[in-house]
Amino acid sequence: MQLDKFSDYALRILVALAAHAPSKLATSQIAKMYDVSENHLAKIATALAKAGYVVSERGRGGGLTLAKPACDISIGHVLRALKKDEPVAECFASGGSCAILPACGLRTPLQEAQEAFFAVLDGYSLADVSSARGALQDLLRL
Repeated sequence: MQLDKFSDYALRILVALAAHAPSKLATSQIAKMYDVSENHLAKIATALAKAGYVVSERGRGGGLTLAKPACDISIGHVLRALKKDEPVAECFASGGSCAILPACGLRTPLQEAQEAFFAVLDGYSLADVSSARGALQDLLRL
């Protein structure tokens, strides 16, 4: 399994927020920390807010904060929430057009592999992956 940029950046946003909690961080600050597009991060932040992982406040004094404690945010759950509509292979998509679908034996192993991937990540919380707060703050300093 490979994370796409959307999922990768979503996890980066969460790590930055965990490292700087309880402070608010603007999307522009996080974009500078990682040297990535602010517009792209804004879309991802919106998805994280919609999924209930971050709180987004607009305006002066606004920014992003974690919606719940880092220890209550499962990495596997975050990725499932963000990837729920993306099939691991074409045969999992509704209306998939794979020519060998009726006789293919790949569906079950691929589905099991995807679930194993998420199951491993379910065992890790945001607190686990951001436990080196001081080092993360130093690396993500503006």
